[in-house]
This record gives sequence, C-alpha cells and structure tokens, in this order.
Amino acid sequence: MTAPSVTLPQDAVTEQRELLPVAGGRETLRALRAVLRPRRGLAVAGLLVLTTATAIGLTVAPLLGHLVDLVSQGRPAGVLTTPVVALAVVALVSGALTAYGLTLVARLGEGALAELRERFLDRALRLPLGRVERAGSGDLTSRAGNDLSAVASVVRSGLPELGRSLLAIVLTLAGLGVLDWRLLLAALLAVPVQLHTVRWYAGRALPVYARQRVAVGAQQQQLLETIGGAATVRALRRRERHLDLVSGRSQEAVELTMRGVNLVTRFYARLNLAEFIGLGAVLVTGFLLVRAGEVSIGTATAAALYFHHLFTPINTALGLIDDVQAAYAALARLVGVAELPEPAAPPAPRSPADASLHADGVTHAYDADRPVLHDVSITVPAGRRVALVGASGAGKSTLAGLVAGVHEPTAGRIRIGGVGLDDLDPAGRRAVALITQEVHVFAGTLAEDLRLAEPAATDEQLLAALARVGAAEWVQALPEGLSTVVGEGGHRLTAAQAQQLALARLVLADPAVAVLDEATAEAGSAGARVLEASVAAALDGRTGLLVAHRLTQAALADQVVVMEGGRIVESGTHDELRATPGGRYAELWQAWSGRRAG
Repeated sequence: MTAPSVTLPQDAVTEQRELLPVAGGRETLRALRAVLRPRRGLAVAGLLVLTTATAIGLTVAPLLGHLVDLVSQGRPAGVLTTPVVALAVVALVSGALTAYGLTLVARLGEGALAELRERFLDRALRLPLGRVERAGSGDLTSRAGNDLSAVASVVRSGLPELGRSLLAIVLTLAGLGVLDWRLLLAALLAVPVQLHTVRWYAGRALPVYARQRVAVGAQQQQLLETIGGAATVRALRRRERHLDLVSGRSQEAVELTMRGVNLVTRFYARLNLAEFIGLGAVLVTGFLLVRAGEVSIGTATAAALYFHHLFTPINTALGLIDDVQAAYAALARLVGVAELPEPAAPPAPRSPADASLHADGVTHAYDADRPVLHDVSITVPAGRRVALVGASGAGKSTLAGLVAGVHEPTAGRIRIGGVGLDDLDPAGRRAVALITQEVHVFAGTLAEDLRLAEPAATDEQLLAALARVGAAEWVQALPEGLSTVVGEGGHRLTAAQAQQLALARLVLADPAVAVLDEATAEAGSAGARVLEASVAAALDGRTGLLVAHRLTQAALADQVVVMEGGRIVESGTHDELRATPGGRYAELWQAWSGRRAG
C-alpha cells in the first residue's frame, strides 16, 4: 500500500518536467481498432438499422414532390389522401428505427469508452510514482479529466450524429441521382469548396488542439503547485512570481483556444459559401429542366428539398470534425498512457527470505550531473527500526523513495530479504509500503477507505486496526462510525486523524517492511506525540525505515542514521550518538532539546 502521491525532496525541486507520452497516429488507430473489434456485431447492426431508417426517411421529398404534381395538375382532394398517409407512416417508421439504431450505437460507444477508460486508469494507477512525479500530477489529472471528458462527449453525441449525417448525405445524393442525374451534378458543384475547406481546416486544427491539450495540462500543474504550496508562497513573499507563472500558463492556453475558435469561424464561413453555390445550381438547373419539359415541377421541388435537406447533415458532419479533431488529440494522450509498455518481468521472480532491508552502494541523481545520494549503504535487520536524521536536502526522502521503489537508483542495489527490488515476485513487492506526510482521504465511508488496503477485511478487523493506532476514540465519536462519509464533501478529518487512518491501512495491508517519510510532520506538537505512539504501534513486528521529522522518533528507533549532503555521516544507537563529543547527531539533539526547553 503506497500513498497516492509523494513529494519530491528539496534536492530535486529543480528537476525538469518529463511529460507522459502522447501516442502517434498509427498507435492511436491500432488501440481504437482493438477496442472496437469485439463489438463488430453491434456496429454492423447499428449501421444497418440507421441506414434503413435514413432510406425510409428520404422518401419524404419524393412524396412531397408527388403532392406538388397532383396539386399542379388540378387533381381532386381525395387523391391526396394516400401520399399524406404515406408521409405519416414514413415519419413513424423512420423515427422508431432511428431511435433503435441510436440505442445500438450508444451501446457500442459506451462499451468502447468504458474499456478505454478502464485501460487508461489501470495503467495510470500502475505507473511508477517516480514517473508521475517527473511528469507532474497536472499532466495526469488533465488526461483523466479533460481528455476523458472530450472523448466521452464525442462518443456519446458526436459519433451517433456523425454516423447519421454521413448516411443521410450518401443516400440523399443517391436520391438526387434517381430523380435526374443533371440535378445531382448541379448539387455536386458544392463539393470542391467543401473538400477544400475540410483539407484546409484539418491541416491546421489538429496541431492546434494537440498543443492546446498540453497547455491545459501545464496550466493545471501550475495551479496545483501554487495552490498546494500557498502557505510557503506567502511566507517567502513569492505571490507575484507565482501569479505571473499561473498567468503565463493560462495565457498560453487561452491563446491556443482562441486560435481554435478563429479556425472554426472561418471554417463555417466557407461551408456557408458552398451551400449557396450548391442550392443556387440546383434551383437554376431545375428551372431550366422544367421549362424544357424534361422534369415535372414536383421532381424539381423534390430535388430542391433534397439539397436543402443536405444542409443539416453536411454542416453537422463537417462541424463535428472540430470535435473529432479535439477528441482525437485527447485520445492520443490517453492511449499514450494506456499503451505504455509494462516493466519487464524478472526472469526468475523470488520471494524475500525475511523482512531485512539492505541498501548496497546506492547512488542516485535526478539530473545526470547532480547526484543527490553518494554510495549509501545501510542494513536494517528484520523487525528493527532505523531512523534517518538530517537537514532538509540531506537525501533522506530520496533514500526512502528508493527503498519503497518510487525511484530506481542510478547505481547500487536495494534488497528486501536478500532479493533485489527488480527480482521480487508480486507478493514480495507488496511486502514494502510507503506512508508520506501527504495522506489522501478518499471520498466515501470510512470503512470503504480502510478496505482499500484489505478489501476482505470485516468491520471487526477495521475497528481492531483503528484501535491499534489509537484512533478508536475519535472513530466511535463519528456520527455513523465506520459508515461516516469522509473525504471531499464528507466529515473533515484533522491532519493527525488522517495520518492515523493511513497507519490503520498499513496495519490492514500488513507489509513486512514499512517506510515512513515524515509521517508526523503535518501534525502539531500535541498531535505529533499521539502520532508517534500510533507509528510505534503500527510498526510493531515490522521492519521500519523512518524519515524522522522530530528527534523523539529517532530516540525510539533501534538505530539512527545521520545523513548530510547525500552521504551517511554517522550511524549508531540514539544513546551512542548523543554521547559522541562533537558528533553531528549530538549537536542536533542539543539544539533541539534547547528549543524544547525554551
């Protein structure tokens, strides 16, 4: 069980963002085919039903033309009954078949969308935390939010409308040809303008939408960083600087959005010109043919109605290119994550022999020329606790992240029970858990939140885990106990209560090795004392590596490791190091004790 997010240590804050990949055109189409292939039967059925509905609906224009001929010929009113009844039947049958066909298309689209969403989220949740950190959480959240919404909108409304429009265009042109081939040729005069418009738009829109998606992701990342670090920004008087950063990211996103709006406006202006050309040509041709006696007034009327009927499906189909372009850019970003290759499985995965922890000659650098750990070696015997102590930027959190598997060391090796992290079997990988100072409380009941760690846990086991970490009292005071809704929109937990919740998850997950990265840092002094007891209870019987925020945690550990500049400078028990004259830990302890006494 790992925390949803881990903050990069101070020694890596200057790391450049490495955005998650965006799939190429072939890769995106291949993924789309893979999603649609199992649903071919549904696609064919939907197409056939909609084709039939559209074909039946297109008989309206000839029936109206027939009525015009009957009236122009002065036929008696009773003759009009049959075509009028036929029009009513056509409307009913066409409407019923269209509704059924759209239902089939909706099932197809929703099923494909659900599979795509699940594949994306499944891969996103299994991304290495280090990879997510390098990209920034804004990149991933914009894909999970904005990009999925864009694709969902097109799937739910755009694609059904596009399918109906294309069918209507093809069948209407066929109907024009049946009336008179010269009327069809007149209507086709609009096609060159429309094709040129589509080519002009498609070549410009896709790059703009792709850049706009990236800009929105960068904007969200900047907003998350600024809002999340608001207290620090105010303390350092960097408000104007961060407002400038947010403004710059927002301005870039707005400029790209307005470029897209400008393209759409020019796109529709050209489509309107094509409509006027086509309709004018059909009306002039119909007039000439009627005057020459080659077609009836009703036939010319039907042709004009047919072409007028084309306005809506053509504009809909071509207009949906805008949405499809945006959705395709969004889909490429989703597929880029969903199709990321899985890490290579170890050739011979093994289970750890015990819960011991070894770091052998570990060196790590976020940037190639700036190592933050230098040849660090540490051994934690099974069931023992080691506290990492040192100033900010000493490399403590980096070492904790390496042990937890968040990052891979640049050099050296991490072993659990004598087995390297890369060689562990699935059970062995679950033997290491990480808890940071940033704990996410999931929206839902308290019981649901706890069962994320152990889905099969009974209420009694949940209560026992809470009692073990000292949370029983405040849980019993909740309005509905384990059924109380917590997280966003629910009962608000204090920082100490949220950490106890994370520690209760740790107890339920029952890993052999626990890594705690300043897990008591967010609590006040009184809360920290409570949490230290909770941490001790949660770690009982496990191997523990603690990044100590307070030296009282180090005092309770079996061994203290002092780090400075990415190196281990001291190691020993609390009493040994405190008694070392001129030692770094002794200095830290004396300074910390003096502050407490003051």
